[in-house]
Parts: sequence; structure tokens; C-alpha cells
Amino acid sequence: MIQETSPLGSSQPDVDMALFGALGDLALRKLYPALYHLDREGLLADSTRILGLARQDDDSEIFRGKVADALKQHVKSSEQSHASLERFLARLEYLKLDFSDVEGYERVRDWRQGARRPMTVYLAVPASLYGVICRHLETSGSLDDETRVVVEKPIGHDLTSSQAINDAIGDVFPESRIYRIDHYLGKETVQNLIALRFANPLFGTQWNQNHISHVEITVAEQVGIEGRWGYFDQAGQLRDMVQNHLLQLVCLIAMDPPANLDADAIRDEKVKVLKALKPFTGDSLDRDVVRGQYTAGTSGGKSVPGYLEEEGANTESRTETFVAMKTEVANWRWAGVPFYLRTGKRMPEKLSQIIIHFRQQPHYIFDPDQRGLAANKLVIRLQPEEGIALQVLTKDSGLDKGMRLRPGPLHLDFNSAFPKSRIPDAYERLLLEVMKGQQYLFVRRDEVEYAWHWIDQLIAGWEARDMPPRRYPAGSWGPVASIAMITQDGRSWYEDY
Repeated sequence: MIQETSPLGSSQPDVDMALFGALGDLALRKLYPALYHLDREGLLADSTRILGLARQDDDSEIFRGKVADALKQHVKSSEQSHASLERFLARLEYLKLDFSDVEGYERVRDWRQGARRPMTVYLAVPASLYGVICRHLETSGSLDDETRVVVEKPIGHDLTSSQAINDAIGDVFPESRIYRIDHYLGKETVQNLIALRFANPLFGTQWNQNHISHVEITVAEQVGIEGRWGYFDQAGQLRDMVQNHLLQLVCLIAMDPPANLDADAIRDEKVKVLKALKPFTGDSLDRDVVRGQYTAGTSGGKSVPGYLEEEGANTESRTETFVAMKTEVANWRWAGVPFYLRTGKRMPEKLSQIIIHFRQQPHYIFDPDQRGLAANKLVIRLQPEEGIALQVLTKDSGLDKGMRLRPGPLHLDFNSAFPKSRIPDAYERLLLEVMKGQQYLFVRRDEVEYAWHWIDQLIAGWEARDMPPRRYPAGSWGPVASIAMITQDGRSWYEDY
């Protein structure tokens, strides 16, 4: 028997959802499973409807069959039940729509006719279509003053294109009804960063340059480009990962305490961090930034091709698949504290984690050979298993050990700590917050633009210096230069400790 639980709360927002790009990879792999779990846990109102819109020549029955197949593939068998599946599929309808055909949007208006609940428009489509779809929805009379729109990253290719896309969305929707998704912000551990920092005096009083020596963030992907050559080669790892995911994590780590938990109070503090990020200029581009591109190697025990050998590859491409950098948040709280950021494809494992390295005690009295151990580390793991561990030092046990030190973790593993609770996927939380009209987990326009401003100056520096990416074999932790970058400061990446 399947136990129905509600880890996200008991509220049932009554909404309609119009999902554009309804047969795309994001929808099939992430959005329908997330919506299914919300329904299974009693978090969707009985009257909530979901309209799928795509260009394929399907009808509602065929559409439901495709969604059912996706759920069987992407939802654990232990979390599937015939009753839950049938209830969820009954919510689904389908419309074939050419997104550029304004007349076709009249059918969306007709679908909404008489509805007295808000509509959420989810744009799981390329950003180039955001403005077109928003404008046609408005022209057709499909929108009202409560309609919300959800858009996926990346929002643009640089600051200029990002502003154009945001302008197009903003011509139709006010900022208060625009939800820009970064799925990292929906992760349970990222949510716990807020609680960890601001609910615990133990960390709140230590969270500054007086007590933290450096911060390390790694977002490693074991996969390559997975057939996304056309998109990825135009973006690269810097735009695809650093501009959004890693900078959002930097903001949550470095921001000052907000006045309250309101959306704008939190986002105001995040913007201050983005404004304070030091730009890379002159020699710092060579010294503090490493870009790489993977070559053939071994991943998961199998031989894999290099980036320039992938199907459809441009063999002259200089797009980076790896970035490591040392940056600083230039304000009173963080002055002099380096933030080491690293992300790449074809790494040894899939891993997202934040390491907060605390300073050593000013006077050390134990074995000099163990001095390298004598600092606490807070390890915040986002994936594959979410959890938080504080590494502390204790005396090694045994009569012959004297005062030998032993590092060990005080560990909060969410799967072990809450064995009867299913840890919700990030998209479940984000979709529920959209339906409730809560914006604190979403990115405001000025956050996007300040992030692009910082990224653009870095790219301009690369181009001015004609800096090609360094090579690294698939299955490694990136170019040797990324190790040299951190060791020149007398430090090392966490897995090397």
C-alpha cells in the first residue's frame, strides 16, 4: 500500500496551468512527474486543470498516453498507483498550436472561458519564443490580472539579449507575476541554507571574514553534452551554469540577513552580493580563471569521446566545458575571503556541494604534523544525496593515541534523518510556490541582469586576450591549471584533502 504524504504542506491552490512545450524533454522528465507528485500528495485542488500545448499533431488521448509513459519512466514504481495515475491524467488536455499563429490562441481563451481560478502559463520553450507567446496570449484575450508566467533559464545570451527578452515579457506581465526559475533554488538543502544561517546563532555569529577563511562551490556533471551541441556550443559552461546556478548559490551564502522572509527582502540582499562581486581585470584573468574543454577519456568505466569528437561537433570550437575561478565579494562581511567556484562536464562524478572552510584557532597546541586538519568545515551537499555535515575534530580513541586528533562529521543526511518522508524534487516545490503566488524562490529581473553584467565582462576579457580553453581528459577534475589556481594560495579542492 502506498502511503500518501504531504511534505510540502496542506494548502491546495486552485489554478489552471497552460504548459507550452508540453512534449519537450523538460516537461516529460521533470514537470509532469512533479505535478503528479503534487496531485498524489493532495496538493492540487480537485478542479485544477493542465493544458498541454505543442506543435505535434496529437489529441488529448494520445497526449495522456505519452505523459503516462513518461511517468512510468521517471517516477519510482513504489510511488506509482493506478488511482493516482488515473486521477492525474484526467486533469490533462491537449491543444496543437503553432506558437507563432496568433489566431490559434483563441482556443486557449475558449479553454479558459468561465474559469474563476488563476492561470499559470509555463514556458518550457526556447527563450526566443517567450515574447511571442506572451504577446499572443494577451492579444487573444486569454489573460487576466491574476495570470502568472513561468520562464526557464537561460534568459538571453548576454546582458543585451536578456534585457530584450525581459522587456518582451514585461510588456505583458508586471514583475510581480513573472516567475524566473532556477531549479537549484527549489532544492531542500538550498532552502536549509536560509534556516541554517539565520536560525542558528552558532553559524550566524561566525558567518564573516573573521571566522571563514574561504568558500568552495563545485557543480560537477558526469555527462557530456547529451546531444545538445547546437545549444551548448553557443552557450558554454560559463553561461549555462555559472551565470545562474553558481551565482545564485554565492548569493545565498554571502547575502546579509534579510529583514524578513518576504520575496523582495531576500532578493534585495542577493542583488547586493551580485553588485559587490569583484570583476576580473588584467592579470587576474590569467591568474584567477581557468577554462577547459574535455578530450577523450573514460567516464563511468566506459570510453567517451572528446568535446570536439561529439556528434555534430565543430572541430574548431573553443567553447569551454569547464570553468574554475577565484572571486571575492567586496564588502565588509567578506573582504579578503576568496570564493572558489568550479563547474564542468565529464567530471568523475555528478556532484554539487558547498564547502565553508572555517579559520583555524589562532593558537594551536596539538601535534604539529596534524595542523593541516585543524579547521572545521561545513559541507553542504546538494546532489546526489542532499545533506549537511559539519566536520569537527575530536581526540582519537585508544590508550596509545595520546592527544592525536581525528576528524569526523556531525552529519544530517535528509534520507536517513527523515526516513518516512520523501524528499520532494525541486520542481515540485517551485511549481507549488507559483500556484500559491509566492515569489521568494524565483529570480528577479535585476538579479538576472547584474549576473549577466558580471559574466559579460569576463567573456569580453577572454575574447580580448584570445584565450583558448585548456584541455582535460574526460573523467578527470578538469585542467591541471585549476588545481594550481587554488594551491598557489596554499589550499586544495575538497576531494584532495
